[in-house]
Amino acid sequence: MKIKNMFNHAILLGSILLLSSSAFAGNGDRVGSAGATELLINPWARGIGIGDAGVASNIGLAATYTNIAGLAFTPKTEIMFDRTNWLGGTGINMNAAGLAQRINESTVFAVTIVSMTFGDIDITTVNQPEGGIGQFTPRYNNFNIGIAHEFSKSIYAGMNLKVISESISNIRGSGIGLDFGIRYVTGEQDNIKFGITLKNVGPTMNYSGDGLAKLILYPETGELATLEQRANAFELPSLLTVGGAYDFNFTDVDKLTISGAFSANSFSYDQLKLGADYGKEIGQAAFHISAGYIYERGVFSRDFVIDGRATALNGLTAGLSVDAIVGENKNNLGIQYAYRTVSKFNGIHTIGLAISLK
Repeated sequence: MKIKNMFNHAILLGSILLLSSSAFAGNGDRVGSAGATELLINPWARGIGIGDAGVASNIGLAATYTNIAGLAFTPKTEIMFDRTNWLGGTGINMNAAGLAQRINESTVFAVTIVSMTFGDIDITTVNQPEGGIGQFTPRYNNFNIGIAHEFSKSIYAGMNLKVISESISNIRGSGIGLDFGIRYVTGEQDNIKFGITLKNVGPTMNYSGDGLAKLILYPETGELATLEQRANAFELPSLLTVGGAYDFNFTDVDKLTISGAFSANSFSYDQLKLGADYGKEIGQAAFHISAGYIYERGVFSRDFVIDGRATALNGLTAGLSVDAIVGENKNNLGIQYAYRTVSKFNGIHTIGLAISLK
C-alpha cells in the first residue's frame, strides 16, 4: 500500500509539471527590458545544484532565493557565506552572507546581503577616450530582511523585503522589492511538498546623479549651462514560480529528493526546472550530491541573435556538499560547491561555508 501511495503521488507531481510545461511560453518581446536583473541570480550553492528547482524543497537560508517560506524550516540558527565567480573569465564576482535565527517555535527571521562587483574600470570621456584619469568600481548590492512562519504542520508562508542599490562613479539607482512564498507539506512521512512564490514585486527604479548632467556651450554668448538628462524608469524582473518535490526516504539517514518547478517570467522566457538531490549520513558526516537542469526557449541554440537565445547559461547544474556533525545537538559545519555550465564563457563556480545550530 505504501509503494502504491508513493507511485500515485509521483504521478500527481509529474502531471503538475506537464501541465505547467504545456503553458510554456514567455514574453520574448520584453527580454532584456527590466532592470536589476542580478535579482535573478541565485547566490547560494545549496540551491544551485538542483537547478533552482527547490521552490518546494529548499530550507533555511538557501530558501531565501527560491521560496522564502522554506526559511521556516531553519532548526535554530544558520550562518552562510558564499562566493560566485559569475561568467568565468569576466572578473565579475558575487558575494553573499546570511544569518537566520528562530525567534520562537513557529517563526524564523533572516538577514542576507548580496554584493556583485565588476573590478576596476578605467574612466573615459569624449576628450579622453583612452582613460588615464582614474578608475571606478561598479557595484550591485541588495540587502534582504525575511520572515517565515509555520501556520500548521502543513502550511508555511514567508515574506522578504529587499533594498536594491546599483552604482558606478557618478550614477546611482535604488529601489525596493518584495518576495512572497507559500509552502504546503503532506504525506505519511511529510514527503510530499508543494510551493509557490511571487518574487521581485515593487515600484519602478530610476538612475540619478552627476553622470546624467552635461555641460552645454552657447557659442553666441560663450556661456556654459548644465543640461540635466532624465533617465527612464525601469521595472524589477518579477516572476511567479510554482513547484513540487517528493522525498524517497530509504532510511532515516538516506534520502533522495526529486524537485520540479515552473517559472513564469515577466521580462524573459519562462523556465522549466528539474533537479535531484541525494543525501546520506555516514558516521559523523553528511553528504549531498545534486544535479539539475533549467530549460528555456533557445537554450540549445549556439546563436544569440538568429535563434533568439536570451541566456548564456546552458541549463546544466551540479552540486556537492559535506557537513561535519558535531556536538550533542548534532550541529552541522559544512562546505558546499555548485557549478553551472555556460556558453561563450568559462563555467560558473560557487563555493560556500555554512554553520547550522540545532
